[in-house]
Amino acid sequence: MSLNVIVVGAGISGLCTAVALCQAGHSVKVFEKSGFTGEVGSAVLITPNAERVLSRLGFDFSLARADVVAYFEVFDGSTLESLNSHDLLDPREEFGAPLYTVHRVDLLNGLLRLASGLDLRLGTKVAKADAEKGFVVLEDGSRHYAHLIVAGDGVHSILRAEVLHDQDQAQASHSGLSTFRFMIPTEAIQNDPQFQTLLRIRGEGCCLFADTTRESEHHMVWFTCREKSVQVFVGVHDSVAASPGELKDLMMAEFSHYHPSLIHMFNLATVVTDWRLDIHDPLPTWHRGKIVLIGDSAHPMLPLGAQGANQAIEDAGALGALLSNCKSAAQIPSILDCYERVRRLRASRVQMLSKVRLGRERDVEADLRKYADPPGSGKLTLCIR
Repeated sequence: MSLNVIVVGAGISGLCTAVALCQAGHSVKVFEKSGFTGEVGSAVLITPNAERVLSRLGFDFSLARADVVAYFEVFDGSTLESLNSHDLLDPREEFGAPLYTVHRVDLLNGLLRLASGLDLRLGTKVAKADAEKGFVVLEDGSRHYAHLIVAGDGVHSILRAEVLHDQDQAQASHSGLSTFRFMIPTEAIQNDPQFQTLLRIRGEGCCLFADTTRESEHHMVWFTCREKSVQVFVGVHDSVAASPGELKDLMMAEFSHYHPSLIHMFNLATVVTDWRLDIHDPLPTWHRGKIVLIGDSAHPMLPLGAQGANQAIEDAGALGALLSNCKSAAQIPSILDCYERVRRLRASRVQMLSKVRLGRERDVEADLRKYADPPGSGKLTLCIR
């Protein structure tokens, strides 16, 4: 049976789910509040768990100009001393896929190329929804009905409250952290001596410059995208209120004690943005009636483990697979139960792990055990390399 599906939000989770459901033979309509004008966001890391889903959907990493990440190394931001490193070519052998970095815009465009038959409505905001009757109400007051409504409307999801039946419980909270983000075209700095010096240190990998003077999360991550034509920087810091015109000065002050070569690189930024990091504790359920949550609507997390986009893609893969053999709308409740059993506890553990940097997994071990699988077993294996 071909289901009528409404997807709310055309971010990574929404578009990936829409593609998976279109390929499963369903009729999919996507409502996206933005107009998709201009480039939005930075680059994301695609790990093997998500790469396998994207590849099965037919995503072309070459066309998306993705970069393969060979290793991850942590340096002291003040001295450039190497603190630890991790070979990331191992996952190619272990999981059959490498790690990639890809610009968010290229990822979304690549998904759109796969979305044959998709009805995408840009500039269309969903104001509310009814889980039992299966409809959404747009900002213009019109109602749209579907067999299934997929909520991919992000960390501040409107539809989350409809699923939980509790507006207060549905609200995300501020983590206290934000991220500075900026990108520099490689061609603009390729002859810069200090860039060349840092490039020899970084090599072909992704690196993190840690602030070893603080206990709180405070670091700058550096990697590339678009076939190494763009240098990407993401700096995690304690949130401070600032206007857009103040962000670069604020960033320079936050990292003023870093190595002079890094300070030189940071100062080359022409446009600096700041992204507030909001989070939510794992939810007790991901679906009610005809609404199901995916991506940041279901499991908002911090970027310390680089799994936000990857878990969203896993959601899409699971939901697409489970709905591929749906014979009637009457099967939807049992399919959504199965989706939640497959995904919720796993994603909840990843949420917990997103609060700590690599190597500090033991700090959240007690919380992780709350989401052991099977439930209540307390069984948990931490693979710390």
